[in-house]
Amino acid sequence: MAQSKKRMLNAGAGSTRPGRLNSLVAGQAWEEVRLDIDPETQPDLIGSVCDLNSLFPPASFDAILCSHVLEHLYAHEVYPALVQFRQVLKPDGFALIMCPDLMAAAEQLIEKGLAGVVYNAPVGPIRVLDLFYGHSQSIEQGHHYMAHRTGFTSERLGNLLLQAGFPAVNARSDKNFELCAVAFMERADQDGIQSMLASSGFDLREVVT
Repeated sequence: MAQSKKRMLNAGAGSTRPGRLNSLVAGQAWEEVRLDIDPETQPDLIGSVCDLNSLFPPASFDAILCSHVLEHLYAHEVYPALVQFRQVLKPDGFALIMCPDLMAAAEQLIEKGLAGVVYNAPVGPIRVLDLFYGHSQSIEQGHHYMAHRTGFTSERLGNLLLQAGFPAVNARSDKNFELCAVAFMERADQDGIQSMLASSGFDLREVVT
């Protein structure tokens, strides 16, 4: 009998999947469930990362992928959302989370000013102002949920994940001025998961929070 695919929730999937994420999902042959609040992204399910418990039963997923979503929540919404991440994961699962790095953004602010371009994304040039407050052009076009309502350092993100009940978290500043964190459930194969993530460009084995 063929082994069934593991299920991954792409929480806040958006309309595009950057290269490393595409490599991760395709390379591991995940069954991906795309959740997004924006119908225009054509997700599998329309909904918010704040409402996972009403959308899925407990222990529904082997992994959660959450790329540049948490910064769009209000500060008080982040902890409850992360608790729900843990609740819909299986006991051997994990969550991979990415968000802008406020420390790196602050360094760019000092070096380039708010109008300075820090990198180019599929949506166009990303300026220092966008790192702090969200992609200005998308917000101008009416996508108000793209505004940033809170921010993270590796310490804050790691501590919130631990407070939400994840037994172990690795977090660090990564590429393109972003933070990456992997949060493990209690029965997760941490070494195996980290090796798998490293093969797709997410090497989080150096720093433990």
